[in-house]
Amino acid sequence: MTIEPPLDTPDDVSHLKIIQVSLRTGPPTREELLAHYPAKFTWHQLKTFVNSGDLGLLKRNKALQKRYNAWSPGVVKEHGSLENYLINHRLQWGKPDTLSLLPSALDSDIRLKDVSISSSKSNQFLPPLPPDAPEYFKADIPFDSEFISIIQNDWPYSVPIEIEHTLIWSRVPIFHPDLIPAEVDTRIQQDGLCGFTGTDELPPSPSTLPECLPALAEWGITMEKLVRSPRGNPEIEDMVKNAGREIDGFVKRRWVEREWETAWFVNPPRIQSVRGLAHIHVFAKKKEYL
Repeated sequence: MTIEPPLDTPDDVSHLKIIQVSLRTGPPTREELLAHYPAKFTWHQLKTFVNSGDLGLLKRNKALQKRYNAWSPGVVKEHGSLENYLINHRLQWGKPDTLSLLPSALDSDIRLKDVSISSSKSNQFLPPLPPDAPEYFKADIPFDSEFISIIQNDWPYSVPIEIEHTLIWSRVPIFHPDLIPAEVDTRIQQDGLCGFTGTDELPPSPSTLPECLPALAEWGITMEKLVRSPRGNPEIEDMVKNAGREIDGFVKRRWVEREWETAWFVNPPRIQSVRGLAHIHVFAKKKEYL
């Protein structure tokens, strides 16, 4: 298949030559995403979905999901489980992500030869946290802390190619009683947390969600199928927002606001892919592309 530059793309995408891109197996490259898995959502639609209250609206291209489903049994066979693959291989705790085929602009100076990579196939669990570990994920946690792993999503959601989809995996809790008042605990346990940085504009109102739902038509999503809590009064909404303050502070440190706009979220514990090991999704877009 050939790469056809999509509409309204940034300069580094729109001037690509029309070239043949063969379809491989395993995690996709940037060129494969452009050629075979075009984005289903715009930046505005993505922000609307994140702010809607139902984080399940964010989807992977169906063809890419099919490719993931074909890839994962081989990983389970080699590593014993997807959890073992993550913990003992993919998540290089405290080190830069040199395994991704979709590197971040923030890691443009990192080379594989600069970092030693372990490739364990063991079934080892993470060791207990040391006594000096922070009680929970904090805004000032070092980027190279042994308690976190910042990687690119090898199987990104269906967003425009210029949007980086980063995952911040954390060995220390992200949801913690010191951060979440009892009044909003039930809501956050169901809905998770989200936030936006790098802009003074308010995020798209959940009331505009019906305008974006056509982008989800192939998944059969309707307003009636949403799983979300009703909006609370201003005091409750402030509590929910404040519960994500440590994440928000970390994101602002990593993705400097004068250069990046982001939308971030954390799935509620009930739908975490690895129990006891939470992660933050960050969608980041350089302001030169806005």
